[in-house]
Amino acid sequence: MRLLYSLLISLISPVFFLRLLYRSIWNSDYRRRWSERLAVYRGKAETGVIWFHAVSFGEAEAVFPLILEIRNSYPAYPILVTTTTITGSDRVRSVLGDTVQHVYLPFDLPGAGQRFLRRFKPVLGVLMETEIWPNLYRACGGERIPLAIINGRLSERSARGYGRLRRFTTDTLQHVSMIAAQTSDDGQRFVEIGARPETISVMGNIKFDYRVPEGLAEVGATLRRELFGSRPVWIAASTHKGEEEQVLDALESVRSIVRDLILVLVPRHPERFSGVASLCEQRGFELVRRSEDRACSGSTSVFLLDAMGELKQFYAMADLAYIGGSLVKKGGQNPLEACALGVPTVFGPHMFNFRKIGASLVEVGAAIQVADSKALGLQCIRLLKDTGYRASIGEAGRTFVENNRGAVHKVVDLLGSHL
Repeated sequence: MRLLYSLLISLISPVFFLRLLYRSIWNSDYRRRWSERLAVYRGKAETGVIWFHAVSFGEAEAVFPLILEIRNSYPAYPILVTTTTITGSDRVRSVLGDTVQHVYLPFDLPGAGQRFLRRFKPVLGVLMETEIWPNLYRACGGERIPLAIINGRLSERSARGYGRLRRFTTDTLQHVSMIAAQTSDDGQRFVEIGARPETISVMGNIKFDYRVPEGLAEVGATLRRELFGSRPVWIAASTHKGEEEQVLDALESVRSIVRDLILVLVPRHPERFSGVASLCEQRGFELVRRSEDRACSGSTSVFLLDAMGELKQFYAMADLAYIGGSLVKKGGQNPLEACALGVPTVFGPHMFNFRKIGASLVEVGAAIQVADSKALGLQCIRLLKDTGYRASIGEAGRTFVENNRGAVHKVVDLLGSHL
């Protein structure tokens, strides 16, 4: 089975590069550093590293507190961070700078994993959530490098998919030394697809350990005055294709009641910025883009955040937040950053990537789940009109995040047993 997998990966690898080339039409960074995708490197690298892998922007953001704790606890070890996407790469370099090494994780091609491991000689590999790469894991096993899956998450649907290849996943997961699962259900699903039960620990979700940067509220308030004056602000964060139309439908209904409302619209993927801007203009909304570096006029109804790394500041200024990926079947994005800031949070019906968190937030009155764009509009109107209701939702969200912190320290202790 592994040989068949390796053959298939080798055959379709040109498609990966074609996809990067296509995306480079909008962002030239997609044409750079291709050699790293094949584990071919220039220059000399530090070795004996603690290696962290975070696929994209969101995973990188979540793992930063853990990296900082590990760096403080084990300062003798250099740290390597790999990502798959350029947004993840940009975020790592922006936040951690030269304090860590960064390269792209190579494609799971035969031989690439061995080249990667020979180059950096990790003493420990730490992978976020559900990253299962058969050739890379086998290479780590051959080099006796302990592997940890942290913040382990496995949905029922993913477990069913892996379950069809149980012999293959069992062979792959035998090379994993520890799995820090978010919940007992996640841990059980890992066992069902072949993980050794003794490797499973239930640690909670490290995304709760996000800390609001000092002074962020003041930065947000200043930015709000400069861009929007005293107008009410609704942020729709990390929206996906097919979702902006629904958000704009809701905006029309909300602005019929709250006429000075401004929507901060934040598409999930940078290559979609221009297309979303065109959509807003076609719908008749006056638009200002963040890249224009100018304040909105009284007639502006949509502010397009076409920049990376500024979502926190805009959460901090918002009166309410909608969490994208949830009105379309993408599974939702992380609602905890908005909740940690006390911003009343709304999301749609499709939150299967954050099923337990979403259900718990709704249960304790810390977020609102809606069925469609019409219900989204109605809830936004209520939140904007009823300041007491808005404050209670926001404070419940802040309390919920605070009460669930602590996973990072548990994971540090677990990883420390292998250092």
